[in-house]
Amino acid sequence: MTRILAFSGSARKGSTNSKLVKIAAEGAKQAGSDVTVIDLADYPMPLYDQDLEMSEGIPENAIRFKKLLLEHEGVLIASPEYNSAFSPLLKNVIDWASRSTTENEPPLSAYRGKSVAIMAASPGGLGGLRGLVFLRMLLGNLGMIVLPEQHAVGNALKAFGESGQLLDETQQQNILNLGKNLVEHLS
Repeated sequence: MTRILAFSGSARKGSTNSKLVKIAAEGAKQAGSDVTVIDLADYPMPLYDQDLEMSEGIPENAIRFKKLLLEHEGVLIASPEYNSAFSPLLKNVIDWASRSTTENEPPLSAYRGKSVAIMAASPGGLGGLRGLVFLRMLLGNLGMIVLPEQHAVGNALKAFGESGQLLDETQQQNILNLGKNLVEHLS
């Protein structure tokens, strides 16, 4: 059984991206994967700083997050868009998990060869699409296989129902399919 880690690049309560990644995670579960959904708010860490790393080591929460990445074959990421890019929170956890935790660890071991599906939700009309361009580039540079299909949900503050589902059935199915497609890619 494939293992998939799912998270949003937002720690905001009621985040539309957190809702979005849970839908994709459900699609992966329906396709037979073991899915772990986490909230990055549960992994607070300082801004990456090499001087801090050299003096204090890698923060415990960064090690915990990296361990989760290492334990999963695939990743689902929903990314908010901040000024046409991904969130500083998402970049920071990615940076910390890129650091070696043992002397003989290969570079970028938490990322190399892992497969990832990306998505976004935004109050704007483009739904965070511009930020996905940069996220795709970053993840590819880290050695991840970024699936070609992605989805962005615009006008996201009005796009979700009370139970967290997307009101537009086509959008709901597209996001479920992102999770399903990741599982099929990994199988």
